[in-house]
Amino acid sequence: MTAGRLVLAATPIGDVEDASPRLRRLITEAEVVAAEDTRRLRSLAARMGVDIGGRVVSYHEHNEADRAQELLDVVAGGGTVLVVTDAGMPAVSDPGFRVVAAAVEAGLPVTAAPGPSAVLTALALSGLPTDRFCFEGFPPRKGGERLRGFTELADERRTMVFFESPHRIAATLADMAQAFGADRAAAVCRELTKTYEEVVRRPLGELARWAGESEVRGEISVVVAGAPPREATAVEDLVGEVLTRVGAGERLKDAVADVAAAGGASKRDLYAAAVAQRSSPTPAPPPTP
Repeated sequence: MTAGRLVLAATPIGDVEDASPRLRRLITEAEVVAAEDTRRLRSLAARMGVDIGGRVVSYHEHNEADRAQELLDVVAGGGTVLVVTDAGMPAVSDPGFRVVAAAVEAGLPVTAAPGPSAVLTALALSGLPTDRFCFEGFPPRKGGERLRGFTELADERRTMVFFESPHRIAATLADMAQAFGADRAAAVCRELTKTYEEVVRRPLGELARWAGESEVRGEISVVVAGAPPREATAVEDLVGEVLTRVGAGERLKDAVADVAAAGGASKRDLYAAAVAQRSSPTPAPPPTP
């Protein structure tokens, strides 16, 4: 029997009119629809004016590991399994990754019906650079872990996109301002494509104050500008530090990597300069009169 297929389908993040014709057709044709919340799926289908044609099963973060094999058995038997989440694309900060990984390992067909994405919508509306970006999902809930995570991202050059809940947004923006700098450009995007859509574009320090004084509600995405490029230190000015660390017992390769990263210099050029200076003969002391 010919294998069926696993289809990841994006659902509207707000406006039901964003549902694609392909999503509408898949909901009516799939043998199984695996939904993050079955009630929300049925509500979405009713608002779209379509009938769910196959069996509906729950597929969420608490059962996705156990449910994956059941879904793949349907695909292996020639059926179509449609995976949907409450909003946006499955597997992007939502259930879906595990069943895709299992299908790939089993050699079963996987495809997607693309559509709405809170990540890309927020990025496009932020007014920040879009040529290079990264998605960081939800920050840690605990304050200490969250601040440490942001500190590790302080030198990230790409535009960063985060999700956050309304009751943590003020604390998260305050931690971002501390880790990234109060002047770092950012945007808070909430209720995208919905009636009360709002995009607030300000430096992080101002956004933290705004969130602390306001009651920010709804689904929230935060877009933060990447770190500005650091002014590189001339290679010649760094060679001495490298050789000092090597003289103290550190490996040349490790010393070069660390010093180059701190100084914003080329590792290759710094390594070559350090090797050249180590190889140069030590000048003879002047003769004693």
